Amino acid sequence: MDTNLVFQALADSTRRTLLERIHAQSGQSLSMLAAGLSVSRQATAKHMAILETAELVVSRRVGRERHHYLNPLPFRAISGRWLRKFEQVKLMDLMPESKSDT
Repeated sequence: MDTNLVFQALADSTRRTLLERIHAQSGQSLSMLAAGLSVSRQATAKHMAILETAELVVSRRVGRERHHYLNPLPFRAISGRWLRKFEQVKLMDLMPESKSDT
Protein backbone atom coordinates (compact mmCIF):
# COMPACT_ATOMS: atom_id res chain seq x y z
CA MET A 1 0.00 0.00 0.00
CA ASP A 2 1.32 3.42 -1.00
CA THR A 3 0.33 5.95 1.67
CA ASN A 4 0.82 8.84 -0.76
CA LEU A 5 -1.75 7.32 -3.14
CA VAL A 6 -4.20 6.92 -0.26
CA PHE A 7 -3.90 10.55 0.80
CA GLN A 8 -4.08 11.76 -2.81
CA ALA A 9 -7.25 9.74 -3.31
CA LEU A 10 -8.77 11.10 -0.11
CA ALA A 11 -7.90 14.70 -1.04
CA ASP A 12 -10.73 14.93 -3.59
CA SER A 13 -14.25 15.66 -2.31
CA THR A 14 -15.93 13.62 -5.07
CA ARG A 15 -13.90 10.56 -4.12
CA ARG A 16 -14.73 11.08 -0.44
CA THR A 17 -18.40 11.25 -1.42
CA LEU A 18 -18.04 7.98 -3.35
CA LEU A 19 -16.42 6.35 -0.31
CA GLU A 20 -19.27 7.56 1.89
CA ARG A 21 -21.82 6.12 -0.56
CA ILE A 22 -20.05 2.76 -0.64
CA HIS A 23 -19.85 2.79 3.16
CA ALA A 24 -23.58 3.47 3.38
CA GLN A 25 -24.43 0.67 0.94
CA SER A 26 -21.75 -1.81 0.00
CA GLY A 27 -21.76 -3.48 -3.40
CA GLN A 28 -23.08 -0.64 -5.54
CA SER A 29 -22.55 -0.54 -9.28
CA LEU A 30 -20.94 2.42 -11.05
CA SER A 31 -24.37 3.58 -12.28
CA MET A 32 -25.71 3.58 -8.74
CA LEU A 33 -22.68 5.47 -7.44
CA ALA A 34 -22.80 8.04 -10.25
CA ALA A 35 -26.50 8.81 -9.74
CA GLY A 36 -26.94 12.31 -8.37
CA LEU A 37 -23.29 13.31 -8.58
CA SER A 38 -22.35 16.57 -10.26
CA VAL A 39 -19.86 14.74 -12.50
CA SER A 40 -20.43 12.47 -15.49
CA ARG A 41 -20.46 8.69 -15.37
CA GLN A 42 -17.08 8.67 -17.13
CA ALA A 43 -15.63 11.02 -14.53
CA THR A 44 -17.07 8.81 -11.80
CA ALA A 45 -15.34 5.81 -13.41
CA LYS A 46 -12.03 7.71 -13.35
CA HIS A 47 -12.52 8.57 -9.67
CA MET A 48 -13.29 4.93 -8.92
CA ALA A 49 -10.11 3.86 -10.75
CA ILE A 50 -8.08 6.17 -8.51
CA LEU A 51 -9.76 4.74 -5.41
CA GLU A 52 -9.00 1.21 -6.64
CA THR A 53 -5.36 2.11 -7.42
CA ALA A 54 -5.04 3.44 -3.86
CA GLU A 55 -6.59 0.13 -2.71
CA LEU A 56 -9.36 1.94 -0.83
CA VAL A 57 -12.00 0.19 -2.94
CA VAL A 58 -12.16 -3.28 -4.41
CA SER A 59 -14.59 -4.37 -7.08
CA ARG A 60 -16.04 -7.68 -8.16
CA ARG A 61 -17.73 -8.52 -11.42
CA VAL A 62 -21.33 -9.62 -11.08
CA GLY A 63 -22.70 -10.35 -14.52
CA ARG A 64 -22.15 -7.26 -16.65
CA GLU A 65 -21.62 -4.95 -13.68
CA ARG A 66 -18.83 -4.34 -11.24
CA HIS A 67 -19.86 -4.03 -7.63
CA HIS A 68 -17.71 -1.86 -5.37
CA TYR A 69 -16.72 -2.50 -1.76
CA LEU A 70 -14.56 -0.69 0.78
CA ASN A 71 -11.21 -2.20 1.64
CA PRO A 72 -10.69 -1.46 5.36
CA LEU A 73 -6.97 -2.28 5.40
CA PRO A 74 -5.60 1.04 4.04
CA PHE A 75 -7.88 2.99 6.40
CA ARG A 76 -6.56 1.00 9.36
CA ALA A 77 -2.98 1.40 8.19
CA ILE A 78 -3.09 5.19 7.90
CA SER A 79 -5.05 5.43 11.11
CA GLY A 80 -2.65 3.21 13.03
CA ARG A 81 0.63 4.38 11.57
CA TRP A 82 0.00 7.98 10.76
CA LEU A 83 -3.06 9.59 12.37
CA ARG A 84 -2.88 8.10 15.88
CA LYS A 85 0.51 9.56 16.60
CA PHE A 86 -0.99 13.02 16.11
CA GLU A 87 -3.86 12.20 18.46
CA GLN A 88 -1.27 11.59 21.17
CA VAL A 89 -0.18 15.24 21.30
CA LYS A 90 -0.55 16.55 24.83
CA LEU A 91 -2.72 19.61 25.30
CA MET A 92 0.04 21.17 27.37
CA ASP A 93 2.26 21.06 24.28
CA LEU A 94 -0.17 23.43 22.59
CA MET A 95 0.03 26.05 25.33
CA PRO A 96 2.57 28.83 24.87
CA GLU A 97 5.25 28.78 27.51
CA SER A 98 5.01 31.64 29.96
CA LYS A 99 8.19 33.63 30.34
CA SER A 100 8.82 35.65 33.42
CA ASP A 101 10.77 38.89 33.20
CA THR A 102 13.08 39.11 36.20
